[in-house]
Amino acid sequence: MSDFTRRDFVKAASVSLTILALKPAANLLALESLPELSPLMAKRWALAIDLRKCLEEKNCVKCIEMCHFVHNVPHFAKPKDEVKWIWKESFEAAFAEQDHPFLSADVKVSHPLVMCNHCANPPCVKVCPTQATWKREPDGVVMMDWHRCIGCRYCIAACPYGSRSFNWRDPKPFIKKLQPDFPSRMRGVVEKCNFCEERLAKGQLPACVEACEAKAMVFGDIEDADSDIRCLLQTRFSLRRKPSLGTQPYIYYLV
Repeated sequence: MSDFTRRDFVKAASVSLTILALKPAANLLALESLPELSPLMAKRWALAIDLRKCLEEKNCVKCIEMCHFVHNVPHFAKPKDEVKWIWKESFEAAFAEQDHPFLSADVKVSHPLVMCNHCANPPCVKVCPTQATWKREPDGVVMMDWHRCIGCRYCIAACPYGSRSFNWRDPKPFIKKLQPDFPSRMRGVVEKCNFCEERLAKGQLPACVEACEAKAMVFGDIEDADSDIRCLLQTRFSLRRKPSLGTQPYIYYLV
């Protein structure tokens, strides 16, 4: 027969109720000890890249390395397997509509940075059958949900900028140092630049912007008339890639 008496039961119940009563207060204290996050908010995020400043830092790839490092982008030796979020492209390939025989020599040989343009009218979103890619409101970031991606690659075919990569192989063995703060992908899904939405939620600028020592990249709210990027676009001439397509890219190139 058990030695657990009525008195023991009442005592145990009293202790349990006390713990339950104190638990919300303890949780409150734990929450108060955590640093508050102040996410960066915008009506419409945009990025401006100053080609002059970028040219001053010849062969610099710090922004690419930082982006790929924090986002667990694999490095494959074979070009056919390449996965890239941000990379350099020849001026002729990046700006086919702006190319002409009388361009200055430094512009002709330049290799501007390119990435997802986070278009106002993204064709990739329209063709995705599972809504694995969508345009976030209100800030316009074109997002990716790798769990919903079925690997149909319609978005790759629809993107006129070549800004999406497909994982033909398991990427994990090709990641030099896995970053636990960002999810790694799997074989058979598409990936691309996400404007560092996970960093914006923490109040941080995109990794590429922070890594640029030449300060050639300016990120901000283009709808804010007092923002740095808005002032730059109003005082400097800028280009956008393939503007005639009507996608309305939100990556600007200052020339």
